[in-house]
Amino acid sequence: MNTHTPTVALPTYDRRRLTPGIVHIGLGNFHRAHMAVYLDDLMNMGEAQDWAILGAGVRDGDARMRDALLTQDCLSTVIELDPTGKRARRVGSMIDFLPVEADSAALIAAMARPEIRIVSLTVTEGGYFIAAATGAFDPTAPDIAHDAAHPGAPVTAFGAILAALRLRREAGIAPFTVMSCDNLPGNGHVTQAAVVGLARLSDPDFADWVQAHVAFPNGMVDRITPATGPHERALAVEFGLNDPVPVTCEPFRQWVVEDHFPAGRPAWEKVGVTFTPHVHAYEAMKIRILNGGHAIIAYPGGLMDIDYVHEAMRHPLITGLLDKVEREEVIPYVAPVPNTDLGQYYDTIRERFSNPEVADTERRLCLDGSNRQPKFIVPSLRDALAADGSIDGLCLVSALWCRYCAGTTDSGTVIAPNDPNWDQLQALAIEARQSPAVWLGMAAVYGDLDQNTRLQERFAHWLNMLWAEGTEATLETYLAS
Repeated sequence: MNTHTPTVALPTYDRRRLTPGIVHIGLGNFHRAHMAVYLDDLMNMGEAQDWAILGAGVRDGDARMRDALLTQDCLSTVIELDPTGKRARRVGSMIDFLPVEADSAALIAAMARPEIRIVSLTVTEGGYFIAAATGAFDPTAPDIAHDAAHPGAPVTAFGAILAALRLRREAGIAPFTVMSCDNLPGNGHVTQAAVVGLARLSDPDFADWVQAHVAFPNGMVDRITPATGPHERALAVEFGLNDPVPVTCEPFRQWVVEDHFPAGRPAWEKVGVTFTPHVHAYEAMKIRILNGGHAIIAYPGGLMDIDYVHEAMRHPLITGLLDKVEREEVIPYVAPVPNTDLGQYYDTIRERFSNPEVADTERRLCLDGSNRQPKFIVPSLRDALAADGSIDGLCLVSALWCRYCAGTTDSGTVIAPNDPNWDQLQALAIEARQSPAVWLGMAAVYGDLDQNTRLQERFAHWLNMLWAEGTEATLETYLAS
């Protein structure tokens, strides 16, 4: 019997000597496997000892994470799921987790401290109050309206940021940099729109000051990080750790950021971060090829009752769909990226999707299509239409999403709601079985593309085939075309 417990890498620095420089709002799995790891790497080199993280949040889930992490001195277990062998480490770059309060008083007070020079966020793609119809900041959102009326007791991260910036300005302290680490195109611009837009609702002069003096660098982030469940907790136990919130992730990670930090920043370039003014090019590549690739393989796997992403990648029809759509209808419209071969980048993506240790689920990839499709698939479709190129594969991807939202797999298994707008999507998907054009009429997803007759015809062709012949037969037809 093998009783050997694998080794866990521990911080090599004295955590008692760390002082805070960053407040991070929305401390979930991705942050702990990404920014916190880069900072931990730097600290292990003997640097960035004054850049430790204070965790923070404004939601109930943040309070539960706080309770879990405080019991282990804010150490995070990060397990890299390399097919050649799993590796675990304890990440020590966070030294405290602020109380999660209804009025965010502790959070505001911490961000107002002069040693805090960066406020970073992972509040999910849907947490920036973007109006679906316009793609712009939504000043009518209830939480935003609350913070505009009660700026001293905000309920949103953006309201808390504004309250802290106001305190710093009154005290003559330079503003911190606000850095989004969420997977959004132009995430710095989106964050600035939310912060400045909220300020403008109650104090236009202060909004102008924020616009002029606060930096919001854009960044591209990338690392596949599954949700934590019983399997992930069991992995931690294998390493001798009783951790209720371990993080598992793939070995690959990438971070590309604009170097716009007036108040200073850690020397992250020493641990692999790319600082460049061309973030938009890396971002477009990642969103089109990786996130778009996830959307391509999600719904056929879901309809064929495949549970895991690596299992979907073993199915020749699904990998055939992925290869054909990526190479014919996605990659041709991705602009050149500095020092990057797009073909090699796609090959790496394919390998990452196939990693069996990650155990990422098809259901996770199918989640929130109403938010992801307009960002990850529709831009490629729009470019292909403009170039009069092939659109069959992208139309099939949209048809697969529509068929999935009807709520049953090909075997008749009921699909549990998997989108914030599930009821609306399901009703439309069922109606689209008889009238496919109603699906394309979702302006928040397709904009004005529903007027394109070629799109209408190819979408209807594939949707009708999915209903008549099923997913496998439809994929076979597509690949043979």
